[in-house]
Amino acid sequence: MSEWDEDTSITEQGDVDKRPPVDSHRDRAYVIVLVGTSVGAMFKIPAGEAVIGRSRRADIRLTDDGVSRFHAAIRHDGQRLIIEDRGSRNGTFVNGVKVDGRAGLADGDKIQVGRTTILKFTYHDALDESFHEQMYESALRDGLTKLFNKRYFHDRLDGELRFAMRHGTALSLLLLDVDHFKKVNDERGHLVGDAVLAAVGEVLMAAVRNEDVVARFGGEEFAIIGRSTDHKQALVLGERLRKTIESRAIDVEDGAPVKITVSVGIAAYPDTDAKQPEQLIEAADKALYQAKSSGRNRVC
Repeated sequence: MSEWDEDTSITEQGDVDKRPPVDSHRDRAYVIVLVGTSVGAMFKIPAGEAVIGRSRRADIRLTDDGVSRFHAAIRHDGQRLIIEDRGSRNGTFVNGVKVDGRAGLADGDKIQVGRTTILKFTYHDALDESFHEQMYESALRDGLTKLFNKRYFHDRLDGELRFAMRHGTALSLLLLDVDHFKKVNDERGHLVGDAVLAAVGEVLMAAVRNEDVVARFGGEEFAIIGRSTDHKQALVLGERLRKTIESRAIDVEDGAPVKITVSVGIAAYPDTDAKQPEQLIEAADKALYQAKSSGRNRVC
């Protein structure tokens, strides 16, 4: 195929794409996830190219099961950006039309990769980018602890479990509950209780890898998704977290530091034959109940 004229692009049907150039004040290209496990996430297209795929080496990493490891790529071609399918299993579509080779992109185009993930191609300026990032973070984060919220946790657990089942890899879920938290609230007040929860969140975030997910599951309960983490590794992590929190004195503005403990319940795939995220959550919750009923401040 011959090189394109820098002012035009050729779609898979062979038509010349003469859509107007980009507004010079909104010259930063992005894709935003509209449908998929990372709804709302925005990825900037670099000067060279951005590879879309499920691989950890992909620039735009999507964990949806229907996305190939190196599914497609968006790259600059003269003054235009184009998308190329990289031989994906489920195809790449722009505005409902399958990409056969490569296709030009215009502001607002909808890109479908795999069976369910839909991206929006768009241009933003620096202010747009900052605003979107703030809105995205506020939609996914718990306001008190700054950890991911329960909605994001469920989305990620679904995608991670599908990934583990597909590739035969391990996946662990840890549920942690602050012991006797009601007593802290009753005796020291809700502000101290909030300080305790924030401190626990800090410990968890500092102890996990970048690829793991830490979320506030609800109330005084937290959850950690450990990618490629088997049952034994999860037990080691759970015990390390338990000891760290037990040994820490949490400073508060009013009064003496607070000492707390946590109980931890663990479930791991494939040890737990979970086909749905709810089954893995149920198994971890049963383990957590066992830890609480056996005396608290322990890992089960």
